[in-house]
Amino acid sequence: MTVHFIGAGPGAPDLLTLRGRDLIAACPVCLYAGSLIPEALLAHCPPNARIINTAPLDLDAIIDECRRAEVDGHDVARLHSGDLSVWSAMGEQLRRLRSAGIAVSITPGVPSFAAAAAALGTELTLPGLAQSVVLTRTPGRASAMPKGESLHNFAATGATLAIHLSIHNLDQVLADLQPGYGMNCPVAVVYRASWPEQQIIRATLGTLKKAMQTKIERTALILVGPALAGEGFDESCLYASDYDRRFRPQSAKGQSHDEFQNTPSGTDDFSPQFRHWQNHGDAGLAARPARSRPRTRPRWAARAAPRGHALHDLWRGAQAHAVVLAGRPRRR
Repeated sequence: MTVHFIGAGPGAPDLLTLRGRDLIAACPVCLYAGSLIPEALLAHCPPNARIINTAPLDLDAIIDECRRAEVDGHDVARLHSGDLSVWSAMGEQLRRLRSAGIAVSITPGVPSFAAAAAALGTELTLPGLAQSVVLTRTPGRASAMPKGESLHNFAATGATLAIHLSIHNLDQVLADLQPGYGMNCPVAVVYRASWPEQQIIRATLGTLKKAMQTKIERTALILVGPALAGEGFDESCLYASDYDRRFRPQSAKGQSHDEFQNTPSGTDDFSPQFRHWQNHGDAGLAARPARSRPRTRPRWAARAAPRGHALHDLWRGAQAHAVVLAGRPRRR
């Protein structure tokens, strides 16, 4: 018997993972938080499954339901909204279950901040603007914030903030963020991301309070940071034409993938370069003789890396001797 903790995603039923769906379908018992889990997900439960809304239950009662399922030999699907790694209250359940010797498993889900970013149509880490995303909240009745984990401190980093469980405390959120980000910093409130009733409010830290025409008190995420503007950022080097990557090596520049794969391998271009290195050492590599024939794939490369593996690097002159010294091609 196992209690399967399943991240049910941000709300849209089709954002449930395939693994989560299959586990729900295989468990005779399902525990779910009724206020946060759409009922459409319960359609995956098997016929005659015991389905329990845990919203009115305390921790002891939830663990008792798991113990009851253990006695019956039934696996349990324990559904939590979003992803289980943050603010899921899974930690205390795991501690109790493990103490009782009950097996558990964890299946991740799509987190709410990712659904909110998708709804906004934006990337949260744009080169030159932000390369970090901070998932945080403000103090609440359920849990206090550790010393040092304040919005004021996070704002000083300039990172993109995804502020959860804090829409009811909007005045304090704005007061804490404005000194660090400035009044013109972009901000967005996404209410029930991916649900049919999803709402998006875009503004700046200076105008958000006025832009909040509808009173929203829960299940909303506040995103703030320069990256939300989606402009004024640098381009990543990842797809730059001169960026040397394992799967797009610059030694193959000017050749298509098919041309590279079909290069004749009947002659060995490796040995002459190695012999030159033997005679002249590392200093001689920069002044090695010009090639008397076009660059071709050596026989050993055709055998070891028939599909353009990074091993092709090894017939480049600067790395030729590494193959011999190491006794085998070096993997990157």
